[in-house]
Amino acid sequence: MRVLQVLAVLGGLALVGLGAAMAVTNPRQDGYDEYAVEKLSTYLKEEACSQVPKLPQVEEFLQRQCKSLVDTARPQIKQVLSEKTERQNFLLFSIYRTDLNISPSLPAYHVETVGVFQKFYIYQLEEQGGGE
Repeated sequence: MRVLQVLAVLGGLALVGLGAAMAVTNPRQDGYDEYAVEKLSTYLKEEACSQVPKLPQVEEFLQRQCKSLVDTARPQIKQVLSEKTERQNFLLFSIYRTDLNISPSLPAYHVETVGVFQKFYIYQLEEQGGGE
């Protein structure tokens, strides 16, 4: 019986320690903003910039310019993402919901991300139409 009590106390202490560690490392909104702008910038450079018109002699130039434009626009991208994101803070972790609809000619996206232990994990990504 004594061993069970010791194990119960140790288990309780481990849970309290884990909870404290999760609360201390629950990422803040500015951390998510940095994460999201990095993810979106990478996506734009890899996907959108590769869609430039395939014109001889200028394709490579246009792709470089597109990537440069994405880098230049990072502060504006960050601001838009921050404005379009809702954070729910559950003390031990946070849920971030971003609804991104930049233009009627581009698809809209709904992204849900959990932040825990100073890391972010996308668990839902939906394209919601657009691109008409």
